[in-house]
Amino acid sequence: MNERLKRILLIGVQRGASDVHIVPTKYPTLRIDGNLSDLSEEGVLSSKDTETMLLSLIGDDNTQLQYFKKYKDIDFSFNIENKARIRANIYYQNNGIAGAFRIISFSVKTIEELNLPPILHEFAKKRQGLILITGPAGVGKSTTLAALVDEINHTRSAHIVTIEEPIEYIFLPDLSLISQREIPKDSPNWHRALRSALRQDPDVIMIGELRDATSIQIALTAAETGHLVLGTLHTNSASQTIDRILDVLPEAQKSQAKFQLASTLIGVISQRLVPRIKGGRIPACEILLATTAVKNLIRENKVYQIDLVIETSLDQGMITLERSLATLVNIGEISLETAIDYSLNIDRLKNLMG
Repeated sequence: MNERLKRILLIGVQRGASDVHIVPTKYPTLRIDGNLSDLSEEGVLSSKDTETMLLSLIGDDNTQLQYFKKYKDIDFSFNIENKARIRANIYYQNNGIAGAFRIISFSVKTIEELNLPPILHEFAKKRQGLILITGPAGVGKSTTLAALVDEINHTRSAHIVTIEEPIEYIFLPDLSLISQREIPKDSPNWHRALRSALRQDPDVIMIGELRDATSIQIALTAAETGHLVLGTLHTNSASQTIDRILDVLPEAQKSQAKFQLASTLIGVISQRLVPRIKGGRIPACEILLATTAVKNLIRENKVYQIDLVIETSLDQGMITLERSLATLVNIGEISLETAIDYSLNIDRLKNLMG
């Protein structure tokens, strides 16, 4: 690895950055607590600087280099001086080659350490069905997913197969047997890896991202046939997650998929990472549990009523994003202004705040 790039990444680790950006004609840039800040002491990077720094990560691996030149971007991960794990995306852009680096802790944090709702402990106990972690990019979906997988790893004997692009957290097997597969290093594509997973005697299948109709259909089938399936989706709310799953499927499959989803869904965690008053960020989570009422709404194609069910089912463990935000305001973790910025329904939030 290029020494200048290593120094910049280690500064990011030292300063608690979640991401580091290397872009031609710009200063190296850190994202700390959601905000971008220039690393001006490193100077503005030229196109030649970024090319030298970033291609050093690919090195002499001709397969990776050919892939990068063909597709114009590449994902991979690596460790840096036993201080952190880095998920990298190197890509071409207008002024040359750029890179985005996500800094990942070596240790997998627990549900409590991440300030996630205790209901996730119940999710980890399930033996069959579908659990989805959703939200926009950069809100900690992979970290929440890892916490669930690691809780299973430490609490019961299971064969856990993960499918990731690239591998982020490295799990250390405890009570469970863990097979981590990386696309395209360990399997040429998602669809092949997912289909193969069903033949690898898994108890739990973790899918880094449900990205298209084929992966969603395989996940539903796996959950229906006796496996616990954990995955992520880029959606803004629990009800939008149900809509997205059904909308992306071909018309001929939608009817069957509604019944599969209704019979297999365990729950949806839709999360945001919200700036704290004292610094850092804390998750605000919407929780949807697949109760009989929710399953019926999915079967009857009345997904638009799910938001109301979440709002009126606090006693069953469900929670709206606005209630989660209001709780964080009331306990002094975030400001009211921040809650309003992150709310999807400001009137509901104001009603909860009185």
